[in-house]
Amino acid sequence: MKAPNKIAHIGIAVKSIEETLPFYTEQLGLTLLGMEEVPSEQVKVAFLEIGESRIELLEPLSVESPIAKFMEKRGEGIHHIALDVDNVEERLERLKENGIPLIHEKPKEGAHNAQIAFLHPKAAKGVLVELCQYPH
Repeated sequence: MKAPNKIAHIGIAVKSIEETLPFYTEQLGLTLLGMEEVPSEQVKVAFLEIGESRIELLEPLSVESPIAKFMEKRGEGIHHIALDVDNVEERLERLKENGIPLIHEKPKEGAHNAQIAFLHPKAAKGVLVELCQYPH
């Protein structure tokens, strides 16, 4: 199986996108590409462009959101690294066969109509890795 195409984005958990955004846009000069809500993860996200990758700010929409639970334990900060892959379903099958612990065994809908799935952080020594397959 070929390597992932690139780092799609780095997800950063924040209490408020509105409060955080000026640092990235005004101080770092990054371009805001857009915001959307992702019901499956109960989050509002903002994507900022940096080269061929993105920074994704994640704000929880409810206390039940995985992002809210993450911030309860660890506070704001880097939440995950997302990799752009070609066939997320096939990759998940291969990882499962190789004994890699998964959070999602099947992909689900994420931002930008991507098919996404998270690997368990135990797989990468505490780093939460997201696989993203974007529609072409």
